[in-house]
Amino acid sequence: MKSLRIGTRGSPLALWQARAVGCAIEQAGGPPCEPVVIRTTGDRLATHTLAAIGGKRLFVREIEDALLSGAADLAVHSAKDLPAELPPGLVIAATLPREDPRDALVAAARHAASPDAGAAALMAARGPAPRVGTGSVRRIAQLSRAFPAASFESIRGNVDTRLRKLDAGDYDVLVLAVAGLVRLGLAGRISARLEAAECVPAPGQGIVAVEAREEDRETAAMLAAVGDRGAHAALTAERALVRALEGDCGVPLGAIATADAGSLTLEAVVASLDGTELLRRREQGPAGAAAALGARVAGQLLADGAGAILDRHRR
Repeated sequence: MKSLRIGTRGSPLALWQARAVGCAIEQAGGPPCEPVVIRTTGDRLATHTLAAIGGKRLFVREIEDALLSGAADLAVHSAKDLPAELPPGLVIAATLPREDPRDALVAAARHAASPDAGAAALMAARGPAPRVGTGSVRRIAQLSRAFPAASFESIRGNVDTRLRKLDAGDYDVLVLAVAGLVRLGLAGRISARLEAAECVPAPGQGIVAVEAREEDRETAAMLAAVGDRGAHAALTAERALVRALEGDCGVPLGAIATADAGSLTLEAVVASLDGTELLRRREQGPAGAAAALGARVAGQLLADGAGAILDRHRR
């Protein structure tokens, strides 16, 4: 049986995701899978911010090129890393079940804290002006509102690299995705999990997306057996909202959809970088009309004035 080649980045988290997809395919009776590690432009420019080097596309372009050329049969990504528009000929063919989509605060290992203490207590214990490591404008915009005394400092690199910098004293606290820490076996490093009321996650956060060629019907049929419908509907709503708002990694936009008994609830936020302006909308709709729900919530945010906030951060 011919094996499936899964295009992936080479980070520990990316390889975990590729293996998880491969295992799911094999357990569903599909062919054996092998990862094809592809180093992207974004990986080569790891010391720069996403906005400075050109956005999310630089972390997926070479992988998508391999998929389009036939050098890979599938591509596996963290869904939050996928740009809102895919190249012609490619589709998101499946998603794995969603891991906890929330953001986490992580303190240095020498500052052990109970995860039950909460974000406010954790930040207060780090001093009057804690140094928070994150390169995400979405996180900065929302957490600046919650913690106005904090200073936010850019950080790049894989999860293990960021944790080493934290433990070396370069930062007081990091903001990382819960999902990545859990998948890497690092859930014990989580000091506090941020609820959506404190920080709405990135669209797609916690979801592993499988990209395939639109014309490859055989692979699409096989992936249908491993995909999670709830996660796929949630991702569809979140990505529809991002497209309608013309969002990218350089704008402070958060969105999270939750599925329940055939319906979706979508919560989204747009905020200014300093946290002084924040627009929030929450709407429910049928899971079968996920894209329409995302577009509707985007329209509500635009009517509230989100366009002006987002335009300031696109410049």
